[in-house]
Amino acid sequence: MKKYFAISILLLFFGYNAFAQGRGVKIGYIDMEYILQNVPDYTEAKNQLEQKAEKWKQDIEAKKVEIAKLKDALKTERALLTKELIEEREEEIKFQENELIEFQQKKFGPNGDLITQKAVLVKPIQDQVFTAVQDIAELKKYDFIFDKSSDLTMLFSAKRHDISDQVIRAITRAERREQLSKKELKEQEKKEYQEDVEDENPALAARKKALEEKKAARDKMMEDRKLAAEAKKKEADDKRKAAAEAREAKKNGTVPASDKSTDKPAGETTKTATDSTMANPNSKEAKAAARAKLIEDRKKALEDKKKKILEDREAAKKAKEDKKTETKTE
Repeated sequence: MKKYFAISILLLFFGYNAFAQGRGVKIGYIDMEYILQNVPDYTEAKNQLEQKAEKWKQDIEAKKVEIAKLKDALKTERALLTKELIEEREEEIKFQENELIEFQQKKFGPNGDLITQKAVLVKPIQDQVFTAVQDIAELKKYDFIFDKSSDLTMLFSAKRHDISDQVIRAITRAERREQLSKKELKEQEKKEYQEDVEDENPALAARKKALEEKKAARDKMMEDRKLAAEAKKKEADDKRKAAAEAREAKKNGTVPASDKSTDKPAGETTKTATDSTMANPNSKEAKAAARAKLIEDRKKALEDKKKKILEDREAAKKAKEDKKTETKTE
C-alpha cells in the first residue's frame, strides 16, 4: 500500500513539473512578519499595545508584592492572633491571590486582552496585504503566492521570488496617494512604474544601482577637484598679496604688514623670517622677508649713526663748556 502511495506522489510530482514547464507557472511568496514590521501604522499601534502590556505587568508585580507583605505580616503576628483572626486573614490572602490569577488570565490568557487587541490590530493590515497580493498576482500573472511565516513548511525559498517589498510598497503607495496633488501624483506614478520595471528585471536594477554609484563617485571626484582648485587659487592670491606688501614696504621703507607680529618682539619676528628664508630661499615669501630684514637693518644702522653723532656733539659741547669754565677760574 505504501509503495502504491509513493508511486502516486511521484507521478503527481512529475506531472506537475511537466505542466509547469509547458505553461510557465509563476510562484511567489511573502513574509507577513517582515511586512508587519515595515508598515508604519502597525508599528505605532504595536508600540502602544506593548506599553499597555508593560503597565499590566507592573500592576501584577505590585499585586504580588502586596500579597507577599500580607503573608509576612500573618507569619509574624500568628502567635498573637486568635484562630478567627488568622482564618480571616488567610481568607483575605486567598481572595487577593484569586484576584491576581483572574487579572493575569484576563490580560495575558489565551482569550485575554493582549491576544484580542493584537488580533484587532493585525486584521486591517492583513486585509491590506491580502488586497495588495491579489493586485500584484493579477498584474504580474502569479499562479501561486505563499506566506512564509504561516504553517506552510518552506524547505527552500529563493529571494527572487519574495514579493514582500512589493506588498509594502503597494500599501504605502495607497496611503501616500491620498496626500498628493495631481502633479505630485503623476510624478509618483512615474516613479512607481520605474520601481515595477526594476522588480521585473533585477539586472536592470543592478545596472541602475551601479550607474548611481558611479555617478556619486564622479560627483565626489569633481567636488574634490573644485576644492583643490579653490585652495590653489587662495594660495596664489596670498602670494600676490605678500609680494605687493613687500613692494610697498620697500617703497616706503617700512616693514610689511604680513611680516609684523602683534604679540612677538622684533627679534622673534626676524628669526621667523630667517627660518622661512632658510626653508625655501627662492620663494616669494622668503625674498620678501629678506628684503624686509635688509630694510630693518639699514634703518637700525641709520638710527645708531644718528645717535652716535648726537652723542659726539653733546660730548664736544660739554668739553667746550668745561674749557671756558677752566679759563675763567684761572
